Amino acid sequence: QVQLVESGGGLVQAGGSLRLSCAASGRTFSVDTMAWFRQAPGKGREFVASFSWTASYADSVKGRFTISRDNAKKTVYLQMNSLKPEDTAVYYCASKAGYYTGDLVPPLMDYWGKGTLVTVSS
Repeated sequence: QVQLVESGGGLVQAGGSLRLSCAASGRTFSVDTMAWFRQAPGKGREFVASFSWTASYADSVKGRFTISRDNAKKTVYLQMNSLKPEDTAVYYCASKAGYYTGDLVPPLMDYWGKGTLVTVSS
């Protein structure tokens, strides 16, 4: 009922930047909270950042990543600066009805995008 489509992933050198986008379509009432997660090979899916009425970040990305949203375009962004090789992962956009802040876990989310791969080389 809600579709999320990520874009902007790719290959970047350490220290570089990328901006990911997630566009929502369909019903909009489930996008009160939008978030980014990532999953590296052999690891679980971990929280990166979220935005409801305010932004929250994982400690590992705080100061380097910025989440923002354009309500008119129904799009959430993740600006990633000072990228490190350990940031390499598939990045997923997710949404949930209701307003939540702080760290989120995957079972709480209602809808997911298919992910976009970010690879950071040394």
